[in-house]
Amino acid sequence: MIRNGSSFLKILIFGGAKMADTHKHHHQPGLQHQFENMEQQQESATIGMWMFLVQEIMFFGGLFTAYLVFRSRYPMAFAAGSNHLDAFLGGLNTLVLIVSSFTMALTVYYAQKSNRTMQVVMILLTMFFGSVFLGVKVIEYSDKYNHGLIPVTGWNKKTPVSAEKAELGSFVGTKVSAEEATHGKESAHTGGDKTSHDGHHEKPYYNPTGDFQWNYGGEDLVMMAKQAGYLTEAEKIGYFDPITKEFDPNRFRDKVRIFYWIYFAMTGLHALHMVVGLIIMSWLLFKAIQGTFSADYYSPVEISGLYWHFVDIVWIFLFPLLYLLGRHFLHGGGH
Repeated sequence: MIRNGSSFLKILIFGGAKMADTHKHHHQPGLQHQFENMEQQQESATIGMWMFLVQEIMFFGGLFTAYLVFRSRYPMAFAAGSNHLDAFLGGLNTLVLIVSSFTMALTVYYAQKSNRTMQVVMILLTMFFGSVFLGVKVIEYSDKYNHGLIPVTGWNKKTPVSAEKAELGSFVGTKVSAEEATHGKESAHTGGDKTSHDGHHEKPYYNPTGDFQWNYGGEDLVMMAKQAGYLTEAEKIGYFDPITKEFDPNRFRDKVRIFYWIYFAMTGLHALHMVVGLIIMSWLLFKAIQGTFSADYYSPVEISGLYWHFVDIVWIFLFPLLYLLGRHFLHGGGH
C-alpha cells in the first residue's frame, strides 16, 4: 500500500512536471493561447494582414477610379491643377518613403537576427522618414491654404478687411505698386486677369470668404487644346458659356476644383494612414527596447512592415498621377 502510494506520488510530481515542461515548450514567449505553435501564429497573422490590405486596396481603388473618370472627362482642368502642385516636394516625399521602406525591411531582418540594438535604430529611422513625409505634406497644404486652393468653402486664407490693400498689392511672387493694387481690386471684382513673371494669368489674392480661388487662368490652354482637337466632349460643354459659347473662367475653375477635391481626399487619407503607421512604429519601438522580438517571435514586426510597404506603394501611384501626369501641357512650376 505504502509502496503503491509512493509510486503514485512520484508519477504525480514528476509526471506533472514533465507535462508542465511540455506545456511550456509549446507556449513559447509571444505565443498566444489559441495557437499550437509559432509557425501557425505567424501564418495566421500574415493572412489577417493581407486580408486587411485587400480591403484597403478596394478602398483606395474607389478613389483612383474617381480620379480616372473625372480626368478622362476634363484633362485640361486636371493638367492645370496638377501644374500648381510642387513636383519637387512630391518627388522628395517619394524618395523619403522609398528609403523608409528599406529601413522597415531592415527592421524585420534584424528582428529575425535577434539584434535588439539595430531593431531600435531601424525603427527610429523609419519613424524619422515618416515624420519628414508628413512635414513636407504640411508645407504643401499650407501653401494651398495661402493661395486659396483648398476646395472647401471657408477653409482657405481669408483676406481681412484691414489688410485688403496689402493683399491686393501682393501677387503670387510679384509685388505691384499702389496704383496697380487699386487696379487689381477692380480686376478682382470684374474677373480681369494679370500676367505674372512666369506667364500664368493671375488675379490678386482677394478672398474675404476663404472660398476656393483659381487665379491662374486657363483660357489659353483650353483654346490651344480646342484648336488642336484635344478637347473631350465633356470639356466642350463644361468650359464654355452655354449661351455665348465663349470660355467661362468660372466653369473652368469648378472643374479644377474637382481635381483639388480628389487631390486632398487621396493625399489626406494617405497621410492619415501614415499617422497610423507612426503609431504602430511607436509601439514596435517600445517592444523592441524591451527585447520582445527575436528569431523566435517577430510576426508583429513583419506584419507591420507589410502595412508600411502598402502605404508607401500607394504614394508611388499617387505621385505620378497627381503631380506629373498632364504637366507637359504647361510650362513652369506650380504653387
